Amino acid sequence: MQISREWSKSAATDDIEKTMSYWDDTAIFFSAGQPMLNGKNEIRGMVERSGKIPGFKISWEPISVTVSESGDMAYMIERNQVTVNDSLGRSVTKYGKGVTIWKRDGNGTWKNVVEIAVDDPAHKQ
Repeated sequence: MQISREWSKSAATDDIEKTMSYWDDTAIFFSAGQPMLNGKNEIRGMVERSGKIPGFKISWEPISVTVSESGDMAYMIERNQVTVNDSLGRSVTKYGKGVTIWKRDGNGTWKNVVEIAVDDPAHKQ
């Protein structure tokens, strides 16, 4: 779960390269109401566009992790929050939940290969 926490800290900075380094080149990203993103290039576009939204901030915290017996695949359940400015410039935060699937690459480094994110309307602050 530490890698997810490190990734969340990275996403709070302007270091797009560091943030992108957690995704595998062939990663897939699913988000409710949005087209599926295939590969790091499409995901990079989403990350770059998000960073230009006034007041944009994102963070997440893993809730649980399950690692395969072979130790080369894992999935995490996570909670997230995304903050943007509304049309009047007020900060608005939406809460979500998600599943991330991780795979060890040839160097033994964990990479995100699938991410699924949805809103969590039941979340209470």
